[in-house]
Amino acid sequence: MTAMNSPPFRAALAACLALLAGGCSGSADAAETLTLTGSSTVAPLASELALRYEATHPGVRIDVQSGGSGRGIADARQGTADIGMASRALAPDETDLDAHTVARDGIGLIVHADNAVASLTTGDVRRIYLGEVTDWAELGGSVGPITVVHKAEGRATLEVFLEHMGLDNKAVDADVVAGENEQAVKTVAGTPGAIGYVSIGTAEVDIAAGVAIRTVALDGVAPTAAALADGSYTLARPLNFVTAGKRSPHVQAFLDFALAPAQHDLVRRESFLPAQ
Repeated sequence: MTAMNSPPFRAALAACLALLAGGCSGSADAAETLTLTGSSTVAPLASELALRYEATHPGVRIDVQSGGSGRGIADARQGTADIGMASRALAPDETDLDAHTVARDGIGLIVHADNAVASLTTGDVRRIYLGEVTDWAELGGSVGPITVVHKAEGRATLEVFLEHMGLDNKAVDADVVAGENEQAVKTVAGTPGAIGYVSIGTAEVDIAAGVAIRTVALDGVAPTAAALADGSYTLARPLNFVTAGKRSPHVQAFLDFALAPAQHDLVRRESFLPAQ
């Protein structure tokens, strides 16, 4: 019996042919994959939208990855993502991109749940982040050092915060630099003297889940969805899906789905406001 006619060889050959046949027969039904990358603020909402879309579009698979708005912008431009996610408006030098606003959000200051300071002025926040105020007692709280939690470069939350507060990032005196929203939340929840800033939606969801943080009013206005809606809380920003160039039918179909009023329940579930 030759090696080519041996049972092991025939079994291996049969297995290979079966795999090949399966691959060929399934090629016509291969899933169309859409990739979304970018803002960690937008990512949870995008994931929920993706799950709902996939449930009624079995031929489509949607991969959602975070990494910051900077990544989303770059990936959309370079074509490594079908859709970028950015938790800010497009900049003047980004006119080559298209923004599709899926929701509205704001940035809220957060402190440990045991912190007694309920409100800060914009001036207070500036002085904290410039290292000019270093103890909570100077702001009406209990004696204790302030741990300044800042955001990493490439994060839209950082850019919006700096612009609103009139701060130069190089001048900020940070103790901790966080990337994802949840990293900032975890740091503040585990550090009694910490202060940070995150998406209002993220903060509200985590507070409802029992995480040991709370939000702080800014200039007398609490960072809530209601205050965003009536315009009284001004540290706000759009949450965008970003595309570059001509969109494929699959990308356009997902955008039409995601931006439709029928998905506003998912937007509100993440404590965001529907786009108007």
